[in-house]
Amino acid sequence: MRRTAGFTLLEMIVATVIMSIAVVGLLSGLAGSTHNAIKLRDYDRMVQLARLRMNDLLVDQTLLPGAALSDTFNRAQAGGLEAGWQAQIMPFEQPPVPPAAGQLVLDRIRLTVWWGAERERRTFTMEAFRNRLLTPEMLGRGPAQ
Repeated sequence: MRRTAGFTLLEMIVATVIMSIAVVGLLSGLAGSTHNAIKLRDYDRMVQLARLRMNDLLVDQTLLPGAALSDTFNRAQAGGLEAGWQAQIMPFEQPPVPPAAGQLVLDRIRLTVWWGAERERRTFTMEAFRNRLLTPEMLGRGPAQ
């Protein structure tokens, strides 16, 4: 019997198995990288929302130390995710005792942002500082005459 050019059935089966293993490995790697890209996109969106919220908190001079605020983000802004925030305003640096109207104090604002379902909730915290001018109303002395 003379051997003809070509592949045997056994060689074809072995080549198919090797290619199947390679394709499965590539697809699982692609699925993992897609999942990581989605997590990164969600994290980036929450960072942007947190920056916007922190900017609002920094310019709102009516918020005094001891204030604790919380709310949820609009689902459309959060990319369809359930998300929200909690903020605390705390005194950081006070003027010497007794404080006088017109002195600057430094407040710390701590903002915690959360997103995701209850069992897969993710969070991160950011802090910022702001100057606040003491007024007679804040000191309990009534308006200046």
